[in-house]
Amino acid sequence: MRFEFAMPSSLHKSGVLGMNKRNIDYIGRYNPRKFYKRVDDKLTTKQLAIANDIAVPALIGVVREQHEIEEIPAMVEGESGFVIKPSKGSGGKGILVITKVEGDRYFKPNGQEVTHSEIYRHVSNILSGLFSLGGAPDVGIVEGLIQFDPVFDGYSYEGVPDIRLIVYKGFPVMGMLRLSTAASDGKANLHQGAVGVGVDIGTGKGLHAVQFDTPVDLHPDTNKKLTDIQVPQWDFLLNTASKAYEMCEMGYLGTDMVLDKVKGPLLLELNARPGLAIQIANGRGILPYLNHVDSLGNHNMTVSERVEYAKKHFSHNAES
Repeated sequence: MRFEFAMPSSLHKSGVLGMNKRNIDYIGRYNPRKFYKRVDDKLTTKQLAIANDIAVPALIGVVREQHEIEEIPAMVEGESGFVIKPSKGSGGKGILVITKVEGDRYFKPNGQEVTHSEIYRHVSNILSGLFSLGGAPDVGIVEGLIQFDPVFDGYSYEGVPDIRLIVYKGFPVMGMLRLSTAASDGKANLHQGAVGVGVDIGTGKGLHAVQFDTPVDLHPDTNKKLTDIQVPQWDFLLNTASKAYEMCEMGYLGTDMVLDKVKGPLLLELNARPGLAIQIANGRGILPYLNHVDSLGNHNMTVSERVEYAKKHFSHNAES
């Protein structure tokens, strides 16, 4: 299905969810403002996840004040790599990934060396709120580097792929794999040029792929056929996403997860305002699935029961 240049009426008939309807009927109605900190603040999300037995990347340290920036070299001593990110950042902004440490020298995924002064300046910018929502003062999170699962070799360029799942009232309804590219500078962010691959909820198999909202068949840097992807540990990922619903108490939620070759699936972050490009990656609109969940009314399904229901009814081969 191609959505570009379509009339709003035809998009609606195709089941495509638009931004205004998403904001009013789903985010505004089902995401209580008082709980936004649980997803907008990555440090809070990490602490909540740990309390709910959901695995997350290792927390090396937190930088809250300017003078603490000087402590970063000691924090990361002995680490093979690390990530520095703003706690309240969005859209992948302000994330610094170091994949190699040699003594007191640090290197990005593309091999470029990052000096101490560049790290200090970057973290200083994080604290000042340069990357945070609304420009509010922030804190810097130093995390352990995710060890790339070799199952995705050739599917991503200089970065770790992540899995985005939209969860509505606890049901995973649509999925997408986000793959970094040279254009996205190794980050799995669609707006920066990452590739989005729609993933079948029932099987974890790749369906369609897009870059900059344009359909693609091959990864632009590796020429790997994107729809050959089969996401491993798919049921575990679905269960983690569904469990996040109880954790943050938000009805319309984006969950971002990664696969670590040692630790397995890890929850990276949550999003109270997940984007709509996932529909393009899947080649279909999300509205029929949201309406289906609404038709269930009140129910007493457990996490595992919701996952099994979603796999049966929201798979691309299912009749909703």
